[in-house]
Amino acid sequence: MEKGFEEKYHKIEKEHFWFKSRRNYIRKLLAKYPKDATILDIGCSSGILLDELKQDGFAVENLYGVDISSIAIENCKKNGIPNAYVMDAQHIELRQKFDIVIASDCLEHIEDDKSALKNWNNLLTNQGTIMIFVPAFMSLWSHHDKVNMHYRRYTLPELKNKMEHTGFKIKKSSFWNFFLFVPVYLFRKIESTAKKTENNTDGDLIDKPFGNYFLTQLINFENKLLQVLNFPFGISVFCIAKKNMALHPTKDE
Repeated sequence: MEKGFEEKYHKIEKEHFWFKSRRNYIRKLLAKYPKDATILDIGCSSGILLDELKQDGFAVENLYGVDISSIAIENCKKNGIPNAYVMDAQHIELRQKFDIVIASDCLEHIEDDKSALKNWNNLLTNQGTIMIFVPAFMSLWSHHDKVNMHYRRYTLPELKNKMEHTGFKIKKSSFWNFFLFVPVYLFRKIESTAKKTENNTDGDLIDKPFGNYFLTQLINFENKLLQVLNFPFGISVFCIAKKNMALHPTKDE
């Protein structure tokens, strides 16, 4: 991501509705896992999620983070996550195998996403779970994607297809941030037509306390609905998957 955007990102990532509500959803998903599970957060940024998982009772020595930004990893270590490393997400080299791998808004930053998915598959234990969130629909492409240095946005069939062809078996998939899709779509189309993005280095990041609180509550409500249904569209798309053991030799980890 561009330098100006990264500086703003690190200032607001802990409380910003988008990141906070997504972390809340991931934490609910992980609540059923044993507290000694080994967890890798790819694109961990300042380690906010890993720190929250530590507070949830997960063993800190089993929490790992990688990020291509040295600033992010420095912040991560300051937040009490010692197993944090500057590393290219496409070529993660760790001896550890993981019960859970999380990649939130990371895959779209990688030119060869299939190569990255193969690498991430190899990082999982035989019974491991991966959770991948990516931005949805090229029709939502905007200046926000440019300052984030995205290569693409995904459809749900595209993400599922790429994951299945790189050794994953999908357990749940859905769009996320359903309620904000229409207003964000309209905003980006108006913004694009008005061409008022040239000097904007913040993308769509907002830092308004009241709006942030309201949107956090809205998406937390959406998170509860995701426990019993899937959404037909949204600003993001995600897949939760296991390693497809039919494509891997069976052996003890």
